Amino acid sequence: MEGVFLTLEGLEGTGKTTNLAFLTQLLEEAGANVLVSREPGGTQLGEALRELILNRHDLQVSAMSELLMIFAARAQHLEQVIKPALAEGLWVISDRFTEASYAYQGSGRELGSAAVEVLEALVQAHLQPDVTFLLDIDPELGLRRASATGAPDRIEQEGLAFFERVRSGYLSRAEQFPERFKVVDASPSLEQVQTQLRMHVSALLNEKGLAT
Repeated sequence: MEGVFLTLEGLEGTGKTTNLAFLTQLLEEAGANVLVSREPGGTQLGEALRELILNRHDLQVSAMSELLMIFAARAQHLEQVIKPALAEGLWVISDRFTEASYAYQGSGRELGSAAVEVLEALVQAHLQPDVTFLLDIDPELGLRRASATGAPDRIEQEGLAFFERVRSGYLSRAEQFPERFKVVDASPSLEQVQTQLRMHVSALLNEKGLAT
């Protein structure tokens, strides 16, 4: 049985970590076998690249180098984790995937979508998530929330204009692929956000023949 591939996207300050755990709980309560992973990361190579991309503030990394490292991590993640898990019939949830590259490097870093599209085709071929949950928030509010959770990583330290471009990139992708994206307003309370998520997950579980 072929598995189901879900991705969770969003700006800083959207409660992505908390909501990832909530999504996992909903799926497992419905009887799904779930594997949770993240990008960049998910493999030994991916985690090493994650450290370079996010936590090495002393490195000078060009926008294109950043994009290439993320896709190198993604290639390993797909071959070592995601594809085998889907082949086993698991429900895979990835904390970020290629939509983050369109948003952060394509829009935020202003590389444009063409380079991302080339790498996406090379690394993924036709593989796409079944559903992408996008936690959407005004960047100013998101950054204010994120500042209370600890020191920013290399990307999180970018300014407001960067994150406004990232949000625009995400929303543009959601408009382009409305059948795959489920946009969730992440600005209200956690309870209200999770009510929205529960609605989307219930519809997905019904579609896949699992009880909610």
